[in-house]
Amino acid sequence: FWLKLSGSRRLRQYELPSPLAAMSKFAPIFAMIEAAVKAKGAEMVKMGGAVFQLVISDGGEEGKLCLDLKSGSGSATRGEKAADVTITMKDEDFAAMATGKLDGMQAFMSGKLKLAGNMMLAQKLGTILESAKP
Repeated sequence: FWLKLSGSRRLRQYELPSPLAAMSKFAPIFAMIEAAVKAKGAEMVKMGGAVFQLVISDGGEEGKLCLDLKSGSGSATRGEKAADVTITMKDEDFAAMATGKLDGMQAFMSGKLKLAGNMMLAQKLGTILESAKP
């Protein structure tokens, strides 16, 4: 939407989060991960060494985050890209795993976490999420 600044003739565009993202649990976690990659990307690249695609199955287009932790200082990009491993979960389960209430192996064994690609890399996700916490 556009907002006119008081005393100004200029309009500024602001992007409002979709209602889905506003109600989701993944949105603040994705934001935390993105901030961590910006702040300590090189350190996270040493831990990750791969491209991780996170997909929140009930999160629409906003529920997709690609973490390129292969080289340099890494990057976090919204959307879907080619990845070494793709991790797909529901919003509620992803939030539970990110907060430590759901174990990754339990989630996988119970079908709450689906993997595509190099499964061994998925084991690094827990460490990466832990390092993303402020």
